[in-house]
Amino acid sequence: MSLGIKKNDTVVMMSGNEKGKKGRVLAVYNQKGQLLIEKLNIIKRHMKPSKKYAQGGIIEKEAPVYRSKVALVCPKCDKPTKIGCSILENGSKVRVCTVCKEIIDR
Repeated sequence: MSLGIKKNDTVVMMSGNEKGKKGRVLAVYNQKGQLLIEKLNIIKRHMKPSKKYAQGGIIEKEAPVYRSKVALVCPKCDKPTKIGCSILENGSKVRVCTVCKEIIDR
C-alpha cells in the first residue's frame, strides 16, 4: 500500500452513515489497512480524568475506517478516483488519477 492513500490526502466516504462526505486523512495504519479521517466516523468514549483529559467524561473522537470504504479525491478534477501508478523518466513512481490522467503527487 505504499502508493495508496497517504496522510493529508482528501478522501470521500463511499459507504456507511457518512457516505458522500469528504475529509482529510490524519493517519494511515498500513498493517490494519485503516485510515483515520478528520471529522468522520465520530465515536463517543467514556474517559477517566487523566493528564490528557483533565475533565474526563464522554469524549468524541475519530475512529479508523477501512481503506476499502473510501476513495481518493483528485486535487485537479475534484472527483473520487482510483489510484493508478506511473513511472517517470527518472525512474520514480508517482500516483496518477485514473479519471483525468493527471499526476497526484506534488
